[in-house]
Amino acid sequence: MDVPFVAWVIFIAFLVAVLTLDLFVVHRHATEISLQEAAWWSALWVVLALAFGAILLWWQGMVAAEEYLAGYLIEKSLSVDNIFVFALIFAHFGIPDQYQHRVLMWGIIGALAMRAVFIGVGASLLDAFHVTIYVFGAILLLTAWKVLRHGGAQVRPERNIVLRAMRRVLPVTDELHGQRLLVRTAAGWAATPLLATLVVIETTDVVFAVDSIPAIFAVTENTFIVFTANAFSLLGMRAAYFLISGAARRFRYLQTGLGVILAGVGVKLLISDFYKVPVWASLTFIVTVLAVTFAVSWRATRTTTVTGAGQGRGRHG
Repeated sequence: MDVPFVAWVIFIAFLVAVLTLDLFVVHRHATEISLQEAAWWSALWVVLALAFGAILLWWQGMVAAEEYLAGYLIEKSLSVDNIFVFALIFAHFGIPDQYQHRVLMWGIIGALAMRAVFIGVGASLLDAFHVTIYVFGAILLLTAWKVLRHGGAQVRPERNIVLRAMRRVLPVTDELHGQRLLVRTAAGWAATPLLATLVVIETTDVVFAVDSIPAIFAVTENTFIVFTANAFSLLGMRAAYFLISGAARRFRYLQTGLGVILAGVGVKLLISDFYKVPVWASLTFIVTVLAVTFAVSWRATRTTTVTGAGQGRGRHG
């Protein structure tokens, strides 16, 4: 797939436009995002992501569209795991709901820049050193093993190296100052808890990128598809956070599903020199694992709810 430079320019201009509109027009003031608003925004970003896939289908054909959709599903499923971690970070710093949107927005902007660097480095390594494909495969298998064995990520902001380094040169205030990241005090400039939270979220995303970038390179090596799939996943993650961050218990088998997906794409990379797994097969595998994961999670949650309700009636009966 040969992507002209103008396609990159148009897509980056689109990103700049929607981010600017969101930051300085739509969500200029600090307000709590309602469940209904989050649902509408989540649906909008999914529709836009699928519409972009339709454009790729018309422009570059079925293979490109399948690669994009598989990559988008991988990134989208991994972003759900990120959401639970971000919820723990907000809780640790005690960030009120009305300020979380702004932190997530700046976090997404930083994540887009970091993912672009990771994608560029990953593509260069794959192009220069073929053995990189085995390194990526091994990383995915190791990550899958950790996910399946240990489950959810542990969040310890107090151990964050970047945050500790920042605190040595820039004190952090105990109180919030609206949506401001920096505030001038009698002793000089100081960081607010919002900036401390943003630092932890950004550095945590670096860890996530180490997993997600090799995973999407398992289904396509086209940097345009890799970046656009990452971008749409990140843009939709903010709304998805407010939609599902409080429902973590309903996705109790998500970690298992993600572990299986990471293991599957890792094996795909390791055997790529001997057998090329068709893109449609990868897409079917990802969709099937996600469908089974959410179905089993929903059934387990429903069973628990019914059992709990029955026990409650028994105690009061």
